[in-house]
Amino acid sequence: MAILYFSDILKKVGLDPTKIYLLRHSFSRKDFRECYEKDMVLEYTRQQDLGFGKGHDYWCVFISEQGTLARFFGCYRVTGYVPDSPSVMPTGFPNAAAFQGQRAYFTLEHLPLLEEYENRLVIDWGNAAIRWHQKGTNEKPVSYILPNEKQVFPGFESLVLPFGKLKKAIENPDMYESWRTALSSVNGVYLIVDRKSGRQYVGSASGQGGLWERWSEYVNTLHGGNQALKSLLADAPERYWQFQFSILQVLPKSASVKEVLDAEKLYKDKLLTREYGLNEN
Repeated sequence: MAILYFSDILKKVGLDPTKIYLLRHSFSRKDFRECYEKDMVLEYTRQQDLGFGKGHDYWCVFISEQGTLARFFGCYRVTGYVPDSPSVMPTGFPNAAAFQGQRAYFTLEHLPLLEEYENRLVIDWGNAAIRWHQKGTNEKPVSYILPNEKQVFPGFESLVLPFGKLKKAIENPDMYESWRTALSSVNGVYLIVDRKSGRQYVGSASGQGGLWERWSEYVNTLHGGNQALKSLLADAPERYWQFQFSILQVLPKSASVKEVLDAEKLYKDKLLTREYGLNEN
């Protein structure tokens, strides 16, 4: 007999199970598998039938494991929806034909209340695994919780971060300790790509906190103080989820501010980000 249910955890953090909808995505579905491989689980989740989850303010998303097990992916507040017309389809979405305006594309706001359990908590969905969406009041036994393992920094050249992954790293510095150490130790030139339009922004970090400190500003403000990004977000407030971060050039902390800015200018010239991108100077 189970001694801990997922509903117990919901109550512990102040969430009412009657307001929760549970979703379990399965790798047996080709369309989900393709989205998972492209790091687009959230984008996949947002597209549902009209009236989906009616009466439930929050969605708790799980991903199938062996048998009837399911791993917790994240908890989101539903704040609205628009028709799933082609104009709202995320850039790179693997199934373009799915966006025909006949269904809904929901706005989901990530809740940090259960963040410590993401990708760690595994429940037993039960024998009715074919019912991939259920009420939060349905009791789901907690099978196990994996240890909170530290993430290994992949290297400066290999770092390509969707905003969601950057946000997770910045907000969990203990788990991403090696990331913080590496990114704080250098300055450099970075690239932000709006995956929706393909437009690029070149920026630089030249402060004592290095790239970690500079990228933290984007997580905290969403725009990092950049005017073009502010304007973009004023027109499309959820657009920051489409931002992708990478590093163009690493520079030592001993480099002068002028050297950093000169390197930044060079990449703006190479990539034409003033003429066709998001740089205004």
